[in-house]
This record gives sequence, C-alpha cells and structure tokens, in this order.
Amino acid sequence: MAGTALVTHVATGIAGTAAFARSGQLRQVHTRRTALILAGAAVVGTPVGVLVNARLSQRAFGYVLAAVVAAVALLLWFRERRGDGQERPAATGDGAPPRYPGTTAVVGIGAAVAVTGGIVGIGGPMLAVPLLIACGVPVLESLAAAQVQSIVIAALGSVGYAAQGAIDWPLALLVGVPELAGVFLGWRIAHAIPTHALKRALIVALLALAPYLAVTA
Repeated sequence: MAGTALVTHVATGIAGTAAFARSGQLRQVHTRRTALILAGAAVVGTPVGVLVNARLSQRAFGYVLAAVVAAVALLLWFRERRGDGQERPAATGDGAPPRYPGTTAVVGIGAAVAVTGGIVGIGGPMLAVPLLIACGVPVLESLAAAQVQSIVIAALGSVGYAAQGAIDWPLALLVGVPELAGVFLGWRIAHAIPTHALKRALIVALLALAPYLAVTA
C-alpha cells in the first residue's frame, strides 16, 4: 500500500508545484527557502522511512498511520484555537501574522515528515502543511512548499519500494490519474475559500480518517 501510494504522488507533486509556481507562492523568497530545506531533509529521511516500513506488521502500520493523522489534526486544531480572536491581516487572509520558522525548525519538520511519509506512503503535504501552519506559515505558502518536498519523498520512496517489489503498478495508474485531476481542483479551491475554512476542513477530515485507518489498515 505504501509503495503504490507513493508512486501516485510523483506526478501530483510535480503538478502541484507547477500550479503554485504559476499562482506566485513559489516566487516568494520565504516559500522557496522553506521548500528547499524540506526537500533537502527528505533526501535523508525518506530512505529511513522505507527501511522502517519493511519491519512493521500490517497491524502496527495501521496504528502508526492513524496516530500520525490524529496527532497532526490535534496540533492544527490547537494552533487554530490559539489564533482565534486575532486580527486578520489583509496580506495573508490568515488568522495570525506570518511567522516563518527558523532553519532548524524547518529541517526538523522536513525530516519528521519524510521519515513518516516513507513509512506510511504519504507524499508529505498531509503532514507538512498542518505542521507549517502550526508554526505560523500562511496556508497557501505551506501548501506550495509541501508540494516541492512531496516530489522528493515520492520519487525516493518509489525507488525504495520498487526495489522490494512492493508496488502495484496497475493500481497506481488507476488511482493516480484521478488524483492528478484532483490536484488542480484542490489548487483552485485553496485560492477560492477563506483560509480558516481550509484549516477547519482539514482538521475534520484528519480526525474522521484516523479511526478508520486504525481499524482497516
């Protein structure tokens, strides 16, 4: 499952990066810096995650994935609650002024996301976006930076899982084509609705997904 999922994220990561470059987020200095640091951390972290996955039972895999999803949702919810009542800046549309984390923090986020992505087969944005938002990075900039990292995680992870014969290529194609269309739809939605609504929708989706993953994975 993890290997097949990662293969689909190669194309979606490239498409997402192109979309956010077109809309301007990846032209911003802070966003490019964050994206490059995340991608660099993924070069080291992703192979570690692939190796860890080979030693996990299916039951443990489900528990790890569910725990990660729930933890990210709770972290984002805490950050959203803490930001309630603050003035909304016109420049970002966010609930709090932009606050860009330092290099050490971004490296830590990138490594944690890459290792986890390698283990459970996610491209990165599902974890990196909430973590960056929790550190004060605006939503659209978080999405843009995470898309760049997802290319590295997906590409390196796919190579690792392919070497183990752990990729279902027909299923990857079946899932990947509509997933690719969803990237552009999601990009348009992200630019069309308020960022608070995006955050709350993400929290609800992650909390709903966590128990399902624990039971069925």
